Amino acid sequence: MARDPGLTKRYFRPEEVDALIPELTRIMDAVMRAHAQATEGSRQLQGEQQRIVLAGGGLIDREHWRAATAQIERNGTEVEQGLARIAELGGTPKDLTMGLVDFLGLLDNDEVNLCWRHGEPRVRFWHGLDEGYAGRKPFRREGQWS
Repeated sequence: MARDPGLTKRYFRPEEVDALIPELTRIMDAVMRAHAQATEGSRQLQGEQQRIVLAGGGLIDREHWRAATAQIERNGTEVEQGLARIAELGGTPKDLTMGLVDFLGLLDNDEVNLCWRHGEPRVRFWHGLDEGYAGRKPFRREGQWS
């Protein structure tokens, strides 16, 4: 991993990201599950709230509401902790549904993002800093990673 002199930027080589994939996979498994559960729990509570409004009022099971809200908060905390750990490793989470994480790299002395997607056994794609997942390109042999 190279550091930009005088700055705090960290540049990763593909093999350095590959070494992180087992831990990234564990983290993203938990983050993606917690994110999906929080999203679904919020959707259910919003639907319940909307039904009550459309019915002109009604009673709610407050204990159920409190428990569901507490679970959503726990899921949110789990997501935040996982994202913080990914940042500590040097990654930038991009999409929690797909499990995308970018790592800053240098390809032929140009800053690029090494783009890993949950489930990929190795990082094999990159994209420019102003591009996203749709702009992913496979590594080419002639490129020089710094």
